[in-house]
Amino acid sequence: MIIATLIISFLVLLVLGVPVALAMGLTSMMVAFLLDIPLSILAQRMVAGVNSFPLLAIPFFILAGEIMNAGGISQKLIRLSDVIVGRFRGGLGMVNVSSSMLFGGISGSALADTSSTGSVMIPMMKKKGYDADYSVAVTVTSATQGIVIPPSHNMIIYALAAGGGLSISSLFLGGIIPGIILGLGLMITAYVIAVKRNYPAEKPSSFKEVLVATKGSIPGLMTGVIIIGGIMSGIFTVTESAAIAVMYAFGVSFIFNKDVPISEIIPVLKRTFKTLALVLFLIATSSGFAWLLAVLRVPTLISENLLSLTSNPILITFILIFILLLLGSILDVAPIILITTPILLPIATSIGMDPIHYGIVMMICMAIGLVTPPVGGALFIGSAIAKIPMESAIKALLPFYLSMVAILIVIAFIPQLTLYIPSLFQ
Repeated sequence: MIIATLIISFLVLLVLGVPVALAMGLTSMMVAFLLDIPLSILAQRMVAGVNSFPLLAIPFFILAGEIMNAGGISQKLIRLSDVIVGRFRGGLGMVNVSSSMLFGGISGSALADTSSTGSVMIPMMKKKGYDADYSVAVTVTSATQGIVIPPSHNMIIYALAAGGGLSISSLFLGGIIPGIILGLGLMITAYVIAVKRNYPAEKPSSFKEVLVATKGSIPGLMTGVIIIGGIMSGIFTVTESAAIAVMYAFGVSFIFNKDVPISEIIPVLKRTFKTLALVLFLIATSSGFAWLLAVLRVPTLISENLLSLTSNPILITFILIFILLLLGSILDVAPIILITTPILLPIATSIGMDPIHYGIVMMICMAIGLVTPPVGGALFIGSAIAKIPMESAIKALLPFYLSMVAILIVIAFIPQLTLYIPSLFQ
């Protein structure tokens, strides 16, 4: 009865439009009262959820992304992508995907990528004759690479939800090949549709233009080199690399780039604090909610019942993917990771799936969820930028959905694609 109360109350609050974090907090308080658990203990569990040194990497990565966005880094990366792939049929669509691949590796956030890259690319594509629905579909699906390509905030959250024993560095390294495959798959899909719709190709760039674009993008690309290079070499921890990335981004954006006034740091900090407050509150309430699920033995019950249905690893893998895709369409990414990881990870490991591999599969599922209604955070932002209803973009999204799901299945059943790079640094 209490388990049913926990789940039904949470779903009712979501249907009523209560924010996810607040819904989890209110539901946790009610269930704690029913279980006669002092609210002070629940509060302690919520505080413990955000009281983690590795978690400090998240505000640093958010701040670094905001600083570089203010410094025009995203525009420089778009220009670099343009001179490389813009000459192909539907080149702006491929530019959109490749620039998101580059920027996603810096910001670590799909929503940040959608906002920054989309605000430039969607109006530009519409002006060049691309349909609005196609422009939104390319932008929002390519932006989800920020979840998979390191550094990813959500990988840090997953590592903590898995009990804190997983290496965040290994998760970052494990996302490199799947992230590249995802980007290439989206570029191929964008190109095929562009040919079918007869979209234009951009004018080929001269060798001098290529050199200028490359030179202008190097300071931004070096941020990713510092983060990944520092982690792979063992010089920095993830948190240390994030802090150094902030200092480097500040130097590039406000000292090296003379066009950005130092006063711009104030709105940058405001946006960072606003985002961080939402993220940390969500993590705190999710931690309390997940702790109550553990108290009620929900993970054990689900695991026992699922494994009693079948012991076939292939079927179980598909069931796990289905659950994650379903939840991804109705909930935000962080709550899903924090709530389901203690439940589903033991099931995944029981069929021989490595926790790093499962984490990357989960990230790709969450990426698909970000562009799936009714929640679809990236889809919502992209539609708002293009000023079209989400329903108009969904039809254009279908080929990209198929591409992403196909890539998800490949990554899920070929673990070497995820585990190869991490194995080189063990």
